Amino acid sequence: MYLFAVCLLIPASLALEEVLMNTRAETSDLRWTIYPKLEMQWEETSAVDDEHNIVRTFEICNVNGQNQNNWLRTTYIRRRQATQVYVEVKFTVMECSSIPLVPRTCKETFNIFYYESDTDSATEQYPAWMENPYIKVDTVAADFLLKKLPGRAAVGKINTKVFKVGPLSKEGFYLGFQDQGACMALLSVRVFIKKCPSITANLTTFAETVVSRLVSPAFGKCVQNAVSSSSGHLNIYCQEDGQWAEQVMTDCTCREGYEPAEKNTKCQACPFGMYKSKPGNGPCVPCPSNSYSASSGMSICTCQVRFYRASGEAPEMACTSTPSAPRDIVTEVNDTTVTLQWSEPVNNGGRTDTTYNVICSKCMDQRFCQQCGEAVSYRPQQNGLTQTRVVVWGLQQYTTYTFEVQAVNGISEKTSTPPESVSANITTNQNVPSPVSDVKEKSLTSNSMTLSWKAPEKSSGTILDYEVKYYERDRGEGSASYQKSSTTSVQLNDLKKGVAYVVQVRARTAAGYGSFSQIAQVQTPAEAGVGHDEQMLLIGVTVAVGVLLLLVAIVIAVICVRKQGNSKDPEYSDKQQYLIGHGTKVYIDPFTYEDPNEAVREFAKEIDVSYVKIEEVIGAGEFGEVCRGRLKVPGKKENYVAIKTLKGGYTEKQRREFLSEASIMGQFDHPNIIRLEGVITNSCPVMIITEFMENGALDSFLRVNDGQFTPIQLVGMLRGIASGMKYLSEMSYVHRDLAARNILVNSNLVCKVSDFGLSRFLEENSSDPTYTSSLGGKIPIRWTAPEAIAFRKFTSASDVWSYGIVMWEVMSFGERPYWDMSNQDVINAIEQDYRLPPPTDCPTSLHHLMLDCWQKDRNARPRFTQIVSALDKLIRNPASLKIVSREAGGPSHPLLDQRVPHYTSFGTVGEWLQSIKMGRYEENFVNAGFSSFDLICQISTEDLLRIGVTLAGHQKKILTSIQSMRAQMKTPPPGRY
Repeated sequence: MYLFAVCLLIPASLALEEVLMNTRAETSDLRWTIYPKLEMQWEETSAVDDEHNIVRTFEICNVNGQNQNNWLRTTYIRRRQATQVYVEVKFTVMECSSIPLVPRTCKETFNIFYYESDTDSATEQYPAWMENPYIKVDTVAADFLLKKLPGRAAVGKINTKVFKVGPLSKEGFYLGFQDQGACMALLSVRVFIKKCPSITANLTTFAETVVSRLVSPAFGKCVQNAVSSSSGHLNIYCQEDGQWAEQVMTDCTCREGYEPAEKNTKCQACPFGMYKSKPGNGPCVPCPSNSYSASSGMSICTCQVRFYRASGEAPEMACTSTPSAPRDIVTEVNDTTVTLQWSEPVNNGGRTDTTYNVICSKCMDQRFCQQCGEAVSYRPQQNGLTQTRVVVWGLQQYTTYTFEVQAVNGISEKTSTPPESVSANITTNQNVPSPVSDVKEKSLTSNSMTLSWKAPEKSSGTILDYEVKYYERDRGEGSASYQKSSTTSVQLNDLKKGVAYVVQVRARTAAGYGSFSQIAQVQTPAEAGVGHDEQMLLIGVTVAVGVLLLLVAIVIAVICVRKQGNSKDPEYSDKQQYLIGHGTKVYIDPFTYEDPNEAVREFAKEIDVSYVKIEEVIGAGEFGEVCRGRLKVPGKKENYVAIKTLKGGYTEKQRREFLSEASIMGQFDHPNIIRLEGVITNSCPVMIITEFMENGALDSFLRVNDGQFTPIQLVGMLRGIASGMKYLSEMSYVHRDLAARNILVNSNLVCKVSDFGLSRFLEENSSDPTYTSSLGGKIPIRWTAPEAIAFRKFTSASDVWSYGIVMWEVMSFGERPYWDMSNQDVINAIEQDYRLPPPTDCPTSLHHLMLDCWQKDRNARPRFTQIVSALDKLIRNPASLKIVSREAGGPSHPLLDQRVPHYTSFGTVGEWLQSIKMGRYEENFVNAGFSSFDLICQISTEDLLRIGVTLAGHQKKILTSIQSMRAQMKTPPPGRY
């Protein structure tokens, strides 16, 4: 399993050393073995070191014999599990030339050996005193030699050298020193091992570790109150120098109720009043509303008295209470049927799941009531009502009933207190008013109507008032409005012109409301002054014409289908198949989900973190780093992928916005839309995995390869982008941020639309100059249609405008749209109907298509289907791309006419080359002697080839600029040009 590589700045610390042997600490005989035991051999003596301490040393000066082989062996040294040890030797060597009558056998070097053994088994004869079985460490030469002057003591510096001995595998070893004719002294020998000190990093503790190789892994464990979310090893690497590597492989996080503290070295308990419900490195947060933490280290806050959480609700949810009683119950009795209506409670307890229960009791007298039996029915139901109305029927005649309406919610079952309720008493067979009749219009205007009706024929009481219900016929009864009247007429105002309304009226007495009258339909005139009869005639004529046109259309469609059924057009079946496969699929905004995480689960596949390996960071995104890595799903081929990560310390809102892009991408499946591989949300950091596009963003790719693609190649790129946008528009998705920077290019030059996260630019603190505030939001001004800038009207038509800007970017090889104009200047120029001129050598047909995309009337712009078709025609007819307009494609405008700056605006030839994006050739021009504009004007194609400009596109761009310069200088072209 791959664990996250968390890069930490581990505090610098000195490597630990454990000494195995140190002769400077010894004051008595070292008991080292000397071979052979001759008079002129190694001699152990006591001396005073530079710190005035008495130390034991070994000296030898046997320089007069041939084939010297003098050995000195240490006592047994245990390695203590180290696989390599270090030997520090302090010594002096006499310069042979300063020894009187120095023989040729004199040496200024000595050898160091070691011999491994599991026990202290060496004797004076074993092992044999030779290089094998001893293993040679090094031949040691002195950096500083002692020099002896006549009549004076030898002078010179002490040599100090450190040697690495190993690899070691047995329990211990001996060191051996071989003299072959040197006059020298061993002042001290220190044997030690290096260790990395114990540390705590990223909530993981690593023990002191002995250096055993170039890089040694050390395995750690999570600190107290921290847990690991994986079964893999938590490790860090101890380097050969005793320092820890900076990269820690761990995923320890503080468990619930605890948060990181002291620079991620411990997990401390959440203080009083705060909690943390899940493991992770996030902070403790205050308790939700109406709850508290009774002690520190709480993973859930306790609800206050009379407040509860419903079963299954997360600890993050606020505690809520039961609702108050419903209000204003109204009864309507009709024979043995009663309709109950009421208003919502004043207090819903802080919840949105309030429902209602109806309890029916039959009362024989004021003292004795009993529950209604199963003969009583309720519509739509008796319990769990979500609306504030119920119809009860099946009651007995001339009987008094009490109806109690209870308000309950998701936590009502948690309390033993009965739900609050409102009640009403009714007696069946009371005479409510009969329905009113003859509802008709008295007068009618385009936005009002006056209605009248006849009073009920039967009524046992005084009519208190009338209630008029009216609504638009096309919107249904759910949109009904109500108006009361104390007379048999009413005026309804604020109506819509030319809309058919449904109206009903009912009367009310002390016994309640009667039934509504029969439905009456009245249509307001489309224009003021149109009478009812004329309006009805107009409606009849319109309906008749519509029916006739529908019949004609059906006949034509049948004929066309039959003809197409016999057609052998190869595109027909493909189009039909596309419509079947994609036509019915519509994009779903993830922010419409009550729980945005549900959208992620529905549209994005969860990938096991062990399948992903991050290789390198390639950039930085809005929410964190962007990396290149590899994805290896079992049973599938390993692929390179791009990995967007969510940086630590994020809020839940940032996490939701970060993952919303995956929820959007996951709904798309098209070769010109960036493909989502999946997401990683179950571990930290959160990641979005997409296919890897080798050439990166289109704008920078074109700038790097300026002039290296033919027009037909550029049109091919544009066709791919248009195809992707056609797919998005058919899914009813509006991109809002279509620009070359948001198009990615793979190794086969296939362009794919990406970056589906414009919502992040709606934040007021955005500092990106590309996105400018207009009416309270961030909009990419240079790429955005006028109606979107002014009114926030984003549609596929506004995406078409942006596509036109992308076309201009591609044909200019990544030039910035509108150059250095300010955003406000761009807005002003567009409002004055000025448009970008064609880039250098842009085919006329392509610039005309750009201008079509920039139509002010969005309805006049082409659809993406038409754009794809137009580009296909150009690809099939490459000759059309050779027609290049030499004139501006739109009205002249000082701010827009920046293609040919005056040569006097450039101080040097280099500045001129930079302005036309040919700065790479500055050194070529200088080396060839073209250092002034007078000489530049004499350049020909042959000169460009000679100085190294070999690409035809670059030659054309430079020569075009030189032609303009000649015109500005009124200089004729050279004779050979």
